[in-house]
Amino acid sequence: MDINDISTAVRRVDALEKCSGTAKYVSDYDFNDCLWSKMIRSSIPRGIIKNIRIPTLPDGYFWVDYKDIPKGGKNYLHMIATDWKCFAEHDVRYTGETIALLCGPDKKILEDLYKQVEIEYEELEPAVTIDEGLNCKGGAFVNDNNIHCHLKLQVGDVDSAFKKADRIVTETIETGFQEHVYLETNGACCKIENNKYVFYVSAQCPFYIRKSIAPLLNISPDEIIVKQTVTGGAFGGKEHFPDVLCGPLLVAVHKIGKGVKLFFTREEDMENSVKRHPSKVVFKTGLDKNGNILAMESKVYYNAGGYLSSSFVVLQRGCFHVSGCYEFPNFSSEGFGVATNTFPSCAFRGFGAPQTLFAIETHMCHLAEMQGLDPLEFKKRYFIKKGGITSTNGKVVEDVKIPEMLNQVLKTSDYKRKVKQYALGSGKGIGISFYNHGGAFTGNGEQAIIKAKCKLKKYSNGKVEILCGQTEMGQGFKTILPKIAAKVLNIPLIDVIYNNPDTSKVPDSGPTAASRSTMIVGKLVEKAALLMKERFNKEKEFEVETSYEHPEGYDWDQENFQGYAYLGYGWGVCVVEVEVDPCTGEVTTKGIWSSHDAGHLIDEKIVHGQVNGGVIQGIGWASTEVMENINGYFKQKSMSDYIIPTSMDYPSQYVDFVENPYKWGPFGAKGMGELVFNGSGAAYIDALSRAIGKRISSIPCPTEKVMEYMLNGKDIKDSLNICR
Repeated sequence: MDINDISTAVRRVDALEKCSGTAKYVSDYDFNDCLWSKMIRSSIPRGIIKNIRIPTLPDGYFWVDYKDIPKGGKNYLHMIATDWKCFAEHDVRYTGETIALLCGPDKKILEDLYKQVEIEYEELEPAVTIDEGLNCKGGAFVNDNNIHCHLKLQVGDVDSAFKKADRIVTETIETGFQEHVYLETNGACCKIENNKYVFYVSAQCPFYIRKSIAPLLNISPDEIIVKQTVTGGAFGGKEHFPDVLCGPLLVAVHKIGKGVKLFFTREEDMENSVKRHPSKVVFKTGLDKNGNILAMESKVYYNAGGYLSSSFVVLQRGCFHVSGCYEFPNFSSEGFGVATNTFPSCAFRGFGAPQTLFAIETHMCHLAEMQGLDPLEFKKRYFIKKGGITSTNGKVVEDVKIPEMLNQVLKTSDYKRKVKQYALGSGKGIGISFYNHGGAFTGNGEQAIIKAKCKLKKYSNGKVEILCGQTEMGQGFKTILPKIAAKVLNIPLIDVIYNNPDTSKVPDSGPTAASRSTMIVGKLVEKAALLMKERFNKEKEFEVETSYEHPEGYDWDQENFQGYAYLGYGWGVCVVEVEVDPCTGEVTTKGIWSSHDAGHLIDEKIVHGQVNGGVIQGIGWASTEVMENINGYFKQKSMSDYIIPTSMDYPSQYVDFVENPYKWGPFGAKGMGELVFNGSGAAYIDALSRAIGKRISSIPCPTEKVMEYMLNGKDIKDSLNICR
């Protein structure tokens, strides 16, 4: 099949409505017949609820809590695990935990009633940081050790290799919280329509919501309809978190018998929503007499917060990616999801991989620098190749184009000349990072758990509708899928219909997450279009359906996490150049160059946009995006004190790609929405570290922290901790 023009950019299908302001977001709908609602939340991070004083409610106003869940219903949100309560009952685990929903027709009266609610607690000592959670500060509240989840991986014989090592060094790398900062805050409305509960919601995964909240009323998910409205960004923050809104709304509508709506303000959203998992990765690395790596052990700790949410799956991906783009002869990784009294952490672009990729890239730089070696040359010794053994004892089944991508960025950035020209500590620095991202659900997740389906329907007027559960949330998917169908069917793009999903009308094609949408669902659309093409001119109106089929011969042991975790990886190389003001510590980014392998591109402009946004978002995570949790309370609550990068803060990016078609993807495409976030933070910190001549082992690193490093930091060439 000719794929020469599928990558040619077209105007995005949703461009006009979004640019003109006519796109209808959930808060734009006419819900005048519905009640307003406001969440009553815990004001402390840990404690026992002793008493709640509810003001006298006028007629038409309602208090909804766990007592309103009907007999047979369960007070839990069924996410990946079943532990997150819809309403707190007798105790609270984090600041912002939902206790009740206050509902009524007048927004101002509702606000006055909200201020009159008084909750009496017996406060308990909270555990907020990873170390406090591990030490069970205040007593364990999850299991007997505050460990939500745990896994362990090993390649080779690490213990024997350590015995042969000339030196064994240790290092700890840490990352912090990150706020999603989607343009549209969280919002949802639940109504009763035709005897069913109908949700209008800004969300990534409509079918997740049905599954999660149906047990509250002990009803079938089919009795709930979820209609995704135009969604103004998500980045993972609307993967499971809409369940936390929709669960209480469902109970409220069941009790009241009338529609109820809930919209967050920006400050409310920032203070009371999921974040990226903070992490701590502890490396123990054995080197021979020539400085070669004989063995590496990593212990990965993620701050999961009060409930598990998606943390076990996030932790798995983190542990699977902690070896980065490298193959080590002996390697082990052990992961721990740590319970703390912070808002539960959940999905965020990269889904656990960015934390460990930052850690391995930074550790590799430090291993090289302590030996007086060039980090790039040191890293090149260990690049994984096709057939290489992964951290789960699978193999890389595709060509690894890192050398080609490296050549591109070396040329465009003039990296080697600048490395020689910029002395360590000179105020100028240039850094480089290598990264990957496994596409789709891990292991057998696609065929055993998701079981994605997709339909195409041809109408008598020749138009074709795509029916699947994938959502557009700003990433361009409303253009990507129609392009695939139109190309196969050889019809105009305007003749392909792809509406926001309504769970009563479309099959479940799985979540819009895990860099799976294009490579998995896009492939289902391609297959369906091929089936339709055979009948297109013979029948006026008909449907075709396709289901996911996993390639044979690539086994996965889910119980032990062994085998082929991913068949297709996205790959990336990023270079960042910075200059530091010696008086103020202010950092100016002078250049950004990257190259990525996303298979064959479906639309160059859309992919280019993903690169620009993802790379800057990754640098923001490493630099200015400080999100502190002090004693169980988020300190940064607004856009005035949580600083995200803007296009004005960075120079134009140089973006390259390599052609490496993936045989199981549509027209050879792979996932790449998460990939482009995964490496820029490490490249930025590498450049910053060289510019100030100091070793940096944690992020974010805002201006004040840069000054601390400049005044008191360890020299970049200092030895790591040596335990032998």
